[in-house]
Amino acid sequence: RGYMGKGMVVSIDKATAVRMYDKVQKYWRRYLEDLKTKLAARSGDESDALLDKIRYMKETDMAVVVSQSQNEIADMKKRGLDIKPHRKRIVKENLDEKFKDADDHLRIVFVCAMWMTGFDVPSCSTIYLDKPMKNHTLMQTIARANRVFGEKVNGTIVDYIGIFRNLQKALAIYGTGAGGGIREGDTPIKPKEALVDELRKAIDEVKAFCVERGIELGEVQKAEGFRRIKLLDDAVEAIIVNDESKRRYLLLASNANKLYRAILPDPKANEFQSICALFNVMAGKIRSFTPEADISEVMAEVEKLLDESVVAKGYVIGEWGGKHKIVDLSKIDFEALREKFEKSRKRIEAERLRGLLNSKLAKMVRLNKSRLNYIERFQQMIDEYNAGAISIDEFFKRLVEFAKELSQEEKRSISEQLSEEELAIFDLLMKPDMKLTNKEKKQVKKVAHELLETLKKEKLVLDWRKRQQSRAAVQLSIEYVLEGLPPSYSKDTYKQKCDLVYQHVFESYYGEGRSIYSTAG
Repeated sequence: RGYMGKGMVVSIDKATAVRMYDKVQKYWRRYLEDLKTKLAARSGDESDALLDKIRYMKETDMAVVVSQSQNEIADMKKRGLDIKPHRKRIVKENLDEKFKDADDHLRIVFVCAMWMTGFDVPSCSTIYLDKPMKNHTLMQTIARANRVFGEKVNGTIVDYIGIFRNLQKALAIYGTGAGGGIREGDTPIKPKEALVDELRKAIDEVKAFCVERGIELGEVQKAEGFRRIKLLDDAVEAIIVNDESKRRYLLLASNANKLYRAILPDPKANEFQSICALFNVMAGKIRSFTPEADISEVMAEVEKLLDESVVAKGYVIGEWGGKHKIVDLSKIDFEALREKFEKSRKRIEAERLRGLLNSKLAKMVRLNKSRLNYIERFQQMIDEYNAGAISIDEFFKRLVEFAKELSQEEKRSISEQLSEEELAIFDLLMKPDMKLTNKEKKQVKKVAHELLETLKKEKLVLDWRKRQQSRAAVQLSIEYVLEGLPPSYSKDTYKQKCDLVYQHVFESYYGEGRSIYSTAG
């Protein structure tokens, strides 16, 4: 249960490492047989859980990793141990690479004077200490488990020989608190009992939050079937009254879950399994329709980094937007949506529409920065709702109207007879306040079309953004083509537009046919 990760058993000598390996192997096989016996008497979810555990244990690989010495085979044989198969694996296999690979089935290693210092394995979650250590060596050894990785939020140290006092002394010497060390009582190393107390407090905070909003968690836990679904939806409806309430709940639930996972697999965690599972279900429902953060700027940086790669071939990048599908707003039946809103939990329906609009708007703005005013208006609506200035009914009404506007904006490239790429340049040339005749607008459209055609055909070569000569050539092409703009553009306006268009091209086109438009889906 919880994050399993990798485990490292630190032995006092080679013989102990081999002996512990043999004992664990025997226990492992016996425990598997016990699980298979239990499986025959179980069904449903319990059966699935046992099957998962059996599968995990069957595929788990273990290895002994020790340094080589003279006459070790004979020495080990005198002790009744066979080190030959272990030495063969150490020599022939890249055990260090396997152990570093979070997906590899080598999950438990028995080491002696190996891999304890300077060996970085972020997925290593547990260190089993069976060797006296102190000071710097001890700190380096336990540091193998201190990396946050995926679902892992903490490391676990299992102390078999009582060196916790040495650990406290090492922290005092090598810790990073005031005065160069960690003050007594302020140690990051905590016994499970302390985490259990923290978890109880964290659960009480979540419960108090829910009580304030009229949520009876006990009733939700006892309910089954459709009644449970109804009570869960009622609870979520009460939580998402505004963004601050949502953030507060998600923060509290996340803290409780983090502490719960930190206690696993200790049996003490069993007491809290049900309530923590409920917290997670409610948080999952909230996240399912809470808008994603706008990651367009981050994506741009990632694409810039990809562009600087030495790989010559084009990259295959998945559909932008992650797990949230970007929908066609024009296909939404807004009347049916209004009817559903009136008959359903209003805050939940509003959140779903808000999440849809957030994802759609993020993509639209990424393709055309001239649409930034839509983001400002969208955020203003959200701020007014959070401040209580408008009701949930008015908020939903405005979201629907906003969705219709976005739908029209999405179709504007068709009405302007321009591609999405050409429309972005056209808008840069037209906005914010260029007042032109229809004839002049046609001339601007022609310029936008010719510019893209020229750049794609001749200038946007592979890695053009990394070479000064290539960047200068793009800049000159933009200035040359934009000379075809109508006389209404003054010299200052012309220069400003040249700069804006170059910045857009630099951010949006990576060369060799790759751009934000080719990766947008």
